[in-house]
Amino acid sequence: MTLIDTHCHLDFAQFDPDRDEVLERAMAAGVTVLINPGADLESSRRAVALAERHNGVFAAVGVHPHAAATVDEAALVELRRLAAHPRVVAIGEIGLDYYRDLSPRAQQRAALRMQLDLAAELALPVIIHQREAADDLMEVLRRYCDVAVEPPIGVLHAFSGDLQMALGAVQLGFCIGVAGPVTFQNARQLPEVVTQLPAGCLVIETDAPYLSPHPHRGQRNEPAYLPLIARCVAELRNHTLIEQACELTTTTRRLFRLPC
Repeated sequence: MTLIDTHCHLDFAQFDPDRDEVLERAMAAGVTVLINPGADLESSRRAVALAERHNGVFAAVGVHPHAAATVDEAALVELRRLAAHPRVVAIGEIGLDYYRDLSPRAQQRAALRMQLDLAAELALPVIIHQREAADDLMEVLRRYCDVAVEPPIGVLHAFSGDLQMALGAVQLGFCIGVAGPVTFQNARQLPEVVTQLPAGCLVIETDAPYLSPHPHRGQRNEPAYLPLIARCVAELRNHTLIEQACELTTTTRRLFRLPC
């Protein structure tokens, strides 16, 4: 069994003491490919550098909505340069976050649209962050899909919306990213989403160092915990773990155009 962690931040400082050991544990757990998105220009550079050093790591480059104020023409030039690297497979992590509201909402929407335009120009999928901004996000994405690359267009990562939103995103050509909260005993909406979505539109992630799955909730997350999420998804969808792993891996490779 092999799995792909579609979203982890191994460049973050939480992994400075033992990054190589974290990668070794991931490989030992069957997590053979990892995608490391950027959150701003500096972390995007680190993501590319990490992907250069490790065969199993790919990068995405982008600016998180918390840093939306930094997205200007100069930033787009730098993102375009970074995205030309052969280890870059997506534009992300980009999106809207009305929960923390660390950037003005109009500025977040403008930064998102600019980076979506860049992704369309480069024919790259996108990695979308969303917290408490579902309506505005879906409005932006519906407009984007008129000019985007062929589906799958991207992923709504660490999905926290309801089934209606998930089905709407899938209809537009997006995949749904499932993270550790699906394993929580008090999980409500996410298990329904996982159960009801059609085959071929789910991917899994750790979002490490965040969102550790049960029984590691509250601890630093790492890609070696991804099989716990895969097992939970398999149980919800009445598949064997091997069957589910194969489906998830196939979907992920198609989404990010990864080599087989």
